[in-house]
Amino acid sequence: MVGKWWMLTLQLAELFVSCMVHMVFALYIFSTAVAGDFSLNLSDWLFGPNLTDFYKREESTGSTRGHDLPPIVLVHGIFGFGKGRLGGLSYFGGAEKKDDRVLVPDLGSLTSIYDRAIELFYYLKGGQVDYGEEHSKACGHSKFGRIYEFGHYPEWDEDHPIHFVGHSAGAQVVRVLQQMLADKTFEGYENTSANWVISITSLSGAFNGTTRTYLDGMQVEDGKSLKPISLLQLCRIGVLLYDWFDIPVLKYYYNFGFDHFDLSWKKIGIRGLFWCLMGKTGPFASGDWILPDLTIQGSIKLNSHIHTFPDTYYFSYATKRTKEFMGTTVPSGIFGIHPMLFLRVLQMRQWRHPSEATPPYKGYRDEDWWDNDGALNTISMTHPRFPVEHSNQFVTHDSEFHPIEPGIWYYKIVEGDHIMFIINRERARVEFDLIYDSIFERCRKHAFRKIPTLPNEVHHG
Repeated sequence: MVGKWWMLTLQLAELFVSCMVHMVFALYIFSTAVAGDFSLNLSDWLFGPNLTDFYKREESTGSTRGHDLPPIVLVHGIFGFGKGRLGGLSYFGGAEKKDDRVLVPDLGSLTSIYDRAIELFYYLKGGQVDYGEEHSKACGHSKFGRIYEFGHYPEWDEDHPIHFVGHSAGAQVVRVLQQMLADKTFEGYENTSANWVISITSLSGAFNGTTRTYLDGMQVEDGKSLKPISLLQLCRIGVLLYDWFDIPVLKYYYNFGFDHFDLSWKKIGIRGLFWCLMGKTGPFASGDWILPDLTIQGSIKLNSHIHTFPDTYYFSYATKRTKEFMGTTVPSGIFGIHPMLFLRVLQMRQWRHPSEATPPYKGYRDEDWWDNDGALNTISMTHPRFPVEHSNQFVTHDSEFHPIEPGIWYYKIVEGDHIMFIINRERARVEFDLIYDSIFERCRKHAFRKIPTLPNEVHHG
């Protein structure tokens, strides 16, 4: 009895510490965005808007340069945000400024991989987001979502394809979108194909799930339901209250993406909130949110119908913050790991799949999943592996990416935690520029179907 109470005490203490660390980091990000906006508005008030207007003009003219080049679309991961959210804060640490033709869509930060892939399509092509009749009824949300009056790349087709760069769950979103294009999922667009995508580059991509989902509160047995006392339960309650209160200034800065569930107090009232909190309705009841997709079981389900296509180039940077020491896996350092992730690096390294639960796939071994970056297991980030391993090639240096062939996942393992290459570029230092410069250069010079016209080049017939 004493042992059980001691174990419960330790679990509650760990939950409290995890909750506090995540809340402090979230408040830091949010306050940074608000402070940035306040500083900009104060500058406008004191010195006039001329300087701000100048930068806006520079940004708008810059976005039209190199119009013959295919755009590079940066897709954020879980709890992420795109351009226009959180003030002037950049999810990708300002990497989008490295090229004249970069788009950074704002997708649902906690919505399912399926919903986010749908949203990404309409962000690019324009029109009203259509989640599909069957899916919407099954998941209990509206069929239609946000309206994009003007698509960010309406000419997108096989003759005007796109490069995608996805971080974390964003990489899986892009893969699902490419499969949807191949399957001609989008009503009114019968000519879509996988060749609308030239290349997919993954940064710490969530291809095969992560054991962290179970540590945070997903049930190992089914990969869908939540443990009654867990970090994700607190997250669920917080998100439902955030969307129910529907405070415009907060939603302006950050949106979890559940607007198509109509969770506002104006729509569902107190009774609706009660049923959502009880787990009877809403995204967490139907399973139409991102965490089930990030379990190993959920990822295998997604991967079972996603292909690697023969005319698309695939690249992957897998991160890890562990190393082998005296026959065991340990964190590779203390100061190089973000405080929000350090505890999870230790816990994921010690992960043991419960003996009473069915293994997620044949041949599963705990030790294969010990290397991690604090959020994802390194084995999950290299390339799609389960239920069927896709064609792949390991490289040690970026130079080995050339020459490249389509239809093969080229992957490199990089020392870093899960947020090393986003938000704060100073943490990655020179490695930040090396990674993104390599990605953008490869998109512009090495991964293309037609000879590109570079911004400062003119090809004469």
